[in-house]
Amino acid sequence: MTEVPVPEPTGDELLKALTALGNPHRMRIVAALTERRNYVSALAREIGMGRPLLHMHLKLLEGAGLVIGSLEVSEDGKNMKYYEVAPFFYELTPQLVRRAVPTLTDTREKPAEPRTAETRKEAAK
Repeated sequence: MTEVPVPEPTGDELLKALTALGNPHRMRIVAALTERRNYVSALAREIGMGRPLLHMHLKLLEGAGLVIGSLEVSEDGKNMKYYEVAPFFYELTPQLVRRAVPTLTDTREKPAEPRTAETRKEAAK
């Protein structure tokens, strides 16, 4: 059986993953979810975090593709959101960063156009 090569992350994907894991709370969440999938209330108790804050961190982790959430109905009819770790693997090397940079979304500010006397008058109105 041949292994399917894992595609390299784009610059934006890599940045999202690194940003998500750059917080100790989110690292603890991922660590807890490697043991087993869990629902929000139980996970909040396990790691000692309030549910609103946990939801915020889980949303960021989910957006980075590091965890997966699924809504399930319990036996008593309550909706419960379960989370589990998504399979991910990043071999962080300078070469990976170099290859990822050209795929980053350009968010640099554009240089301001020089203001003429006419544009200054328009801005003053």
